[in-house]
Amino acid sequence: MENVLARLCGTSPEDPLPVWVHGSIGHCFNQLTLNVIPHVILGVVSACFLGTPRSGSGVPCRPGWGCRIAASFTLAGLFLADTIPAAISQQELGPVYLEVLANGTATLTWLTHGLALLMLFRSFHSSTKGPAALALLTLLPLPSLIITVVWYCQSRTAWSPAHPSASSRFAILCLQLASLLVYAIGYLLPTTGRQDFLSINRSWQEDQLVSEPEISVPDQQGVAEDGESWLSRFFYLWMNPLMKRGYQWKLNQPEDVCVLPRQLQAARVCDRFYSCWQSKAALHQREEEDTVSLTSPIIAGGNGSSDGPGSLQRAQEPVQLFSVLHAAFGLRFYSLGLLKLAGNLLGFSGPLLLNLLVNFMESRQEPLTHGVLYALGLFAGSFLGALLRNQFSYQLNKVMLMVRAAVISAIYRKALHVGSTSLARFTMGEIVNFMSTDTGRLVNFCLSFHEVWSLPVQFAIALYLLYQQVGIAFLGVLALALLLVPINKVISDRIMVNNKDMLKHKDTRVKLMTEFLCGIRVIKFYTWEKHFSTRINACRAKELQKLQAIKYLDAACVYLWAALPVVVSIAIFITYVLLGHQLTATKVFTTLALVGMLILPLNNFPWVLNGTLEAKVSLDRIQHFLELVDQDLEAYYTLDSPSGTATAMEMQCAAFSWAPVEKESTRQPLSAGTLPLYIENLSVRKGMLLGVVGKVGSGKSSLLAAITGELIKQGGRVYVYDLEQGFGLATQEPWIQFTTVRENILFGREYDARLYKEVVEACALSEDLNILPAGDQTEVGENGVTLSGGQKARIALARAIYQEKELYLLDDPLAAVDADVANHLMQKCILGVLKHKTRILCTHRTEFLEKADALLLIDNGRIVKTGTPADILPLVEAFPKVKDADKRRKNKAPDEQDLEEAVETEREESTQNNNLIHKEEEKKEGAVAFQVYKAYWQAVGSCLVLSILFSLLLMQASRNISDWWLSHWISSISHTANTSVMVCSASPPSPELLLFFTLGLVSPIQAVDTTPVPSNGSLNVNFYLIVYGSIAGANSLFTLLRAFLFAYGTIRAATVIHYRLLQRVLKATITFFDTTPTGRILNRFSSDLYTVDDHLPFMLNIFLADMYGLLGMLVIITYGLPWIGLVLLPLAALYFSIQRYYRHTSRELKRFCSVTLSPIYTHFSETLSGLSSIRAMRATQRFELENQLRLERNQRCLFASNTAMQWLDIRLQMIGVAVVTAIAGIALIQHQKQLGNPGLVGLALSYALSLTNLLSGLISSFTVTETMMVSVERTEEYTTDIPTEPQDKLVQVAADWPSQGLVEFQQVVLSYQVGLPNALDGVSFTVYPGEKVGIVGRTGSGKSTLFLALFRMLELKSGRILLDGVDSQLVGLEELRSRLAIIPQDPFLFSGSVRENLDPQGIRTDAELQEVLEQCHLWDAVTQMGGLDSKLGERGRNLSVGQRQLVCLARALLTQAKVLCIDEATASVDQKTDQLLQQTIRQRFADKTVLTIAHRLNTILDSDRVLVMQEGRVAELDSPTRLSKKDGSLFQHLLHSGQQ
Repeated sequence: MENVLARLCGTSPEDPLPVWVHGSIGHCFNQLTLNVIPHVILGVVSACFLGTPRSGSGVPCRPGWGCRIAASFTLAGLFLADTIPAAISQQELGPVYLEVLANGTATLTWLTHGLALLMLFRSFHSSTKGPAALALLTLLPLPSLIITVVWYCQSRTAWSPAHPSASSRFAILCLQLASLLVYAIGYLLPTTGRQDFLSINRSWQEDQLVSEPEISVPDQQGVAEDGESWLSRFFYLWMNPLMKRGYQWKLNQPEDVCVLPRQLQAARVCDRFYSCWQSKAALHQREEEDTVSLTSPIIAGGNGSSDGPGSLQRAQEPVQLFSVLHAAFGLRFYSLGLLKLAGNLLGFSGPLLLNLLVNFMESRQEPLTHGVLYALGLFAGSFLGALLRNQFSYQLNKVMLMVRAAVISAIYRKALHVGSTSLARFTMGEIVNFMSTDTGRLVNFCLSFHEVWSLPVQFAIALYLLYQQVGIAFLGVLALALLLVPINKVISDRIMVNNKDMLKHKDTRVKLMTEFLCGIRVIKFYTWEKHFSTRINACRAKELQKLQAIKYLDAACVYLWAALPVVVSIAIFITYVLLGHQLTATKVFTTLALVGMLILPLNNFPWVLNGTLEAKVSLDRIQHFLELVDQDLEAYYTLDSPSGTATAMEMQCAAFSWAPVEKESTRQPLSAGTLPLYIENLSVRKGMLLGVVGKVGSGKSSLLAAITGELIKQGGRVYVYDLEQGFGLATQEPWIQFTTVRENILFGREYDARLYKEVVEACALSEDLNILPAGDQTEVGENGVTLSGGQKARIALARAIYQEKELYLLDDPLAAVDADVANHLMQKCILGVLKHKTRILCTHRTEFLEKADALLLIDNGRIVKTGTPADILPLVEAFPKVKDADKRRKNKAPDEQDLEEAVETEREESTQNNNLIHKEEEKKEGAVAFQVYKAYWQAVGSCLVLSILFSLLLMQASRNISDWWLSHWISSISHTANTSVMVCSASPPSPELLLFFTLGLVSPIQAVDTTPVPSNGSLNVNFYLIVYGSIAGANSLFTLLRAFLFAYGTIRAATVIHYRLLQRVLKATITFFDTTPTGRILNRFSSDLYTVDDHLPFMLNIFLADMYGLLGMLVIITYGLPWIGLVLLPLAALYFSIQRYYRHTSRELKRFCSVTLSPIYTHFSETLSGLSSIRAMRATQRFELENQLRLERNQRCLFASNTAMQWLDIRLQMIGVAVVTAIAGIALIQHQKQLGNPGLVGLALSYALSLTNLLSGLISSFTVTETMMVSVERTEEYTTDIPTEPQDKLVQVAADWPSQGLVEFQQVVLSYQVGLPNALDGVSFTVYPGEKVGIVGRTGSGKSTLFLALFRMLELKSGRILLDGVDSQLVGLEELRSRLAIIPQDPFLFSGSVRENLDPQGIRTDAELQEVLEQCHLWDAVTQMGGLDSKLGERGRNLSVGQRQLVCLARALLTQAKVLCIDEATASVDQKTDQLLQQTIRQRFADKTVLTIAHRLNTILDSDRVLVMQEGRVAELDSPTRLSKKDGSLFQHLLHSGQQ
């Protein structure tokens, strides 16, 4: 190094770089340190601005910028010119090489700077002066120029004719100074007026706005990272505005986060992924064609009508998801490995250079420049290493986001296109799990993959260094390590098996929970909370059992690795001694250091493997889902029209089934749900109205499903005119989206005021919309919970009509509405707006089918008969008619007309809980409250927490004591070997010993005792080894204790938290469920609980270990080296401020991540439940786009949150780098002053190298723990904050109460929510024991609310309800509800057997169950399905809707209650079955009090009295005959309108 400098400067090697020569600064020193280095700095910083994005708008030239750019290029030219005279007049001023180096650097620098200014000028910086730092750096070379000018003046060579080259150089120098002056003036010139600035700024922002048009200019968030300079990218300067806003509490909604960089935007990622998918699929197909070319004509089938499933299931090899991901993101992902490798290798540079530096300090022979080089090397190595590792994490995070976006949208797209028959194999819970848990695991594999190859590399290097220390004895380590691999494999296999089982139980539990939430009303009516709670808790117990196994196995794993170093090192020592070598302290020390290094890769390996295996399981699950057969519409439909153009739809010899054909042979007798449908010949003309009738379960809905292509076609032809356009479909169970009423009706089409008004009128929705709080902008709850059944049906119908399709499939839209509205729908809608369309209408309300063009009678999946209404209707069932209804209507008095108007404008009942509905998910502000930590502490249990903390303390203390013992041993040996004052400069501690012993290096302490040490070295070694071994043994014992205590504690917490959460949710009021989307509650029970079960303990463990590790380290450092405190104190302050700044923002971003995640899942489950409607109306693409938008919003928050972590990391690393450099610098100064103590310096540096890692680990583990605590906060919020039903019981009632069945309402007032109009307004009436009362009234008049009040689903504002004279308010809820029976409006069944659905408590005999099923005409269907123990499928999907209602009736028949409430129980049942049922109810409940809400008035004509409700009040109450004769009564009006 000295020689190089000497040759460059032309000086002597002894003093290559003299600072002072002949009374002025040395020329060489001036050129190298004051000219070259400042220019290099300026050049590098300027280069960072070369990537600044242009602002797009033309920028007028500004004099200031012009001066600076011109000056820069002039300077570049001048420096270049200066090399010519320098080269000619050799050695006159200085050596040629030195001049060329200096001028060359300067030329390049000013060129770069000029270009950078040009870029800045064209960007939005043009309105300012550009970055101030850049301008200041241009002043750095100034001192050098001034010193040179002074030198010229002193040597008087400035203008001497004798030295022409010198004179020309001086002239150039003056010009350089002048140019710099011009540059400075240019910088000081004012840039723009305020007005000017605004216009530019606006144009820039508009330019930016192209990316997201819907955001107004002031709030527009910049696009992250794109177009930023390198400097900004490495240090995340572009994140600063966001971090600042977070710190100032200005991050209030996910939109405040910066937009994703272009390459991460969901649309781009998905396009790339799908194009890779398509190219793979095409490749597969080509291979297929080569092999199948012989058989292909047979498989393809002639005209697309090939019989047999061959046409659907080709033997095509499915595309592998993994290979597509590999093709789409592989190159980018694998190339990150280079970054990782470089980062890891630089990690080794630190200890090596540290070793050299300490040697340098010990020898005192080496020249100073070596020391400087080592110090610089330490700085460069740690700086670059930090940058590379940080960039690796950041880029990897970006790839992980891409993979996540691709997989989630692939699953969503698949769900949209897969045949519903194959989809039925999975429950909804499982499919949502693919999107959440499985995708998460797959994405985490990206992390594991790079560890898989990098850990063995680290292991190999450490092994090699160990071999250099102890020679062949290192094989002992290898043998032990290899032995541990199979043990570990066994443990990790057990973990995997348990994990799989745990996920199974988790799926079951979430599925149960979903059913519980969907049927919460029914469950409360029937008081089945206990039953469900038992079932859920049973699942949870199984899940926790597996979790416990996993945690204990984990603990064993952790213990093995903790105990390993001790066992390994002792094994090495024994082998070494047996081989006949002499053990020295140095060997012991170094070996231990290296063993410590070996343990890290070995330790991490099982986790990494586990992650990889988990990812494999999840990949297989997702792959299995992606391999399901798609709907193949081309194979399903025949494209050429069979008979003329007038046909809208035609089927010939078409056979359909719900289940794939192969499975049928193995099935039990087919259930009604899998009923095969066979259509011999059916042709529908364009524009006709075809009615479809048949009894419950005869296959009406299946026929519509067959038309839309939702069934599996076994053979035959299906033709539909204009397939592309799709169908207008109104399903039997209306599907309503969680959005406004208007959005539900528009369903993605443009708003057309005229059409919209017409549709709303036709569907009788105008009144309802007037009542709703925000009109058609009112949010409806999830699945439309805030609407009545009739409103849901009409909104679904309105949606179908607004789509303006040609073919309409209407599945009983009249079932849920009362006679008056049904009549309106028939006249104004089906025969009105739709009169020119083709309509297929399935219904049980045969009275409306007289106007149909033709009718089909279906039974058992076959068309029994087709014909005109006159032919078919008599076969179905006689239906009541009043011949002179029309006449009477005409003779109505004027006041009756007004009354009719009044009835029409009635209020909608349960919409009272309307605007409140869409309560945004709460987002707690600020730090996680102390209460949350306290709650978790209590869940674990105080004693347990304290014992865990104590065992941690013991473990850390024993570890630190063992380090101290080693140092004591070394110092005592060096003391005996060399009793000089400078113990540490003694020979034994070899240089290598400092190399890797980052954790256990302690300052060698001088032995104070002067007792003579026995000369027998080996005995001495044995004594020290035994003490060391026993301390280490104690350490491993404490480790074991801690691991198992911790596992036990966290399991206990998981148990307690779930139990408390479930108990609270079971007792919540019904309003809570109406206003909270199911997805949000489920989120608590799935992902939040999973965090509490699994992720939180894992992170908490790491955090506690880090914290104790840090404390131990600080204690030991300050003990050995007190002055390091001077460095640590300011450092601590800096750390504290940075992490506080970071945690504010990070917390908000993490919360945004959770809040934006729920909508993705809610939207997905909503899509799954409305799949048939979405596909029939051809809206799949729009839904895919919506999913992408929601995903994008979530990815934005995730990206910002990940980047914030990297922002923190790079800052912490830089502080670490500064510390290392500072200590090295101080060491060099001390060395020069002969003060240094190499041992202490080595110690300080070895700790400085690892301290920063530990500190950044601590902050990140604390932050992650804190964000995981948010899950505890969210569960805690439900455990403490949600409103619960009153649990008190003020009066004890008799066992047979109510024995008579007397029901009295006294001035009952009730509203759905505070501040809403009353739903019942002073209702008073009495129902006598055994009386049958029918309740009628317009939709929303408060009929169903009466039942809610009776069952105390809502608490009364005032008034009382008496049962047998006892105030129901005083009776315990469970007692009250169990003594009443109800048949609710929505037939709710849960998955399980028929027996469980009828009698969850299991108290009835089979005979009783069979009897009620026979009375409900269900026994045949049940025996066909396989008896009482046959499964009903999710939400009872193996039964038709009518059959489900019959099951609910059977439940009611089983209860021995004196009071029975029936809410439209037979709305989906055909007339014949209905009459049989009415008969059954009359017989079975002859002596009971029966309240019936009816829409078909004929069902209540024989009741004792009729109660007519209007606007929440009792309008009329009398016998039906009297009311029907009484002119002008509401009942009479309702009766007539029902018989039009």
